[in-house]
Amino acid sequence: MARPLRIEYEGAFYHVTARGNERKNIYYGKSDYEKFKQYLLEAKKKYNCIIHCYVMMGNHYHLLIETPHANLNKIMHYINGSYTTYINIRRNRSGHLFQGSYKAILVDKDSYIMELSRYIHLNPVRAKIIEKPEDYPYSSYKDYISGGKEDIISEDFILPMLSKEKGEARKKYRAFTENAIGLGAEDPIKKVYGGMILGGREFIKETLKKLKSNYLQKEGI
Repeated sequence: MARPLRIEYEGAFYHVTARGNERKNIYYGKSDYEKFKQYLLEAKKKYNCIIHCYVMMGNHYHLLIETPHANLNKIMHYINGSYTTYINIRRNRSGHLFQGSYKAILVDKDSYIMELSRYIHLNPVRAKIIEKPEDYPYSSYKDYISGGKEDIISEDFILPMLSKEKGEARKKYRAFTENAIGLGAEDPIKKVYGGMILGGREFIKETLKKLKSNYLQKEGI
């Protein structure tokens, strides 16, 4: 199987997902969720990435991640590799935990970041696990609406888009997210171009130029 095309550059934003092999669970209990969060925090410190939001479902996860140093592949290799080793040892298993490689969609931060963060935080609601996203314990949503003690995520890009005053921004983000419940808000992932770019026309054009340049450079053409 051919490896998916990747484009990495400084300051890129990605929506990253990975699923369990054969769609099986990757988390088996609370301690596993907590261990995965530990690896997210370690990756943040080790590779200086910025995690804007996350949700961990039973057999997959979603991350919204920014890479100041154009190193997404190293980040994801560390997270998925470390967690796979942990699960294999803990569960006395071997082999792949995840179904192939992770999927990364390059995101236009100016047009889709807010909508995408809502999409990520509403995953447990769409899956009918809970009725309100604040009731789900394995996402960054509570940090956004009330402030949390986790050091994993940064709210400093998304919340100021709603208000300069943090308390007001939290209220607006909650309304923005929860008002979409049951209204059939459009899935931003359906707007992805070529399976790897989420953005407006100009963003897509510029990204394709970078992708072509990156491909030619790697091929030595």
